Amino acid sequence: QVQLVESGGGLVQAGGSLRLSCAASGSIFSINAMGWYRQAPGKQRELVAASTSGGSTNYADSVKGRFTISRDNAKIAVYLQMNSLKPEDTAVYYCYLVLGYTYWGQGTQVTVSS
Repeated sequence: QVQLVESGGGLVQAGGSLRLSCAASGSIFSINAMGWYRQAPGKQRELVAASTSGGSTNYADSVKGRFTISRDNAKIAVYLQMNSLKPEDTAVYYCYLVLGYTYWGQGTQVTVSS
């Protein structure tokens, strides 16, 4: 059984910063990818940032230059540093872990006030 636990969400003013954390536990032997999606009210879930097993990273155009994804393979954890936050970044953020199957965290709310 694999579990992902997220933390770090909250309320912040526009221009502020937050750091999301996601720690995985369970029978994990080979990680294909880890990353973050988000879902705003009334919108589809969208990829925010991804970190592949080869070490490459991908970002949504809307967050490039503001968000940074990092991971700690020893801890099986992934982080998302979010700077220069905008009200349109308000969403529930979900971390994911790809093994042979994709596992999801429970989500953490990020609210950016104007």
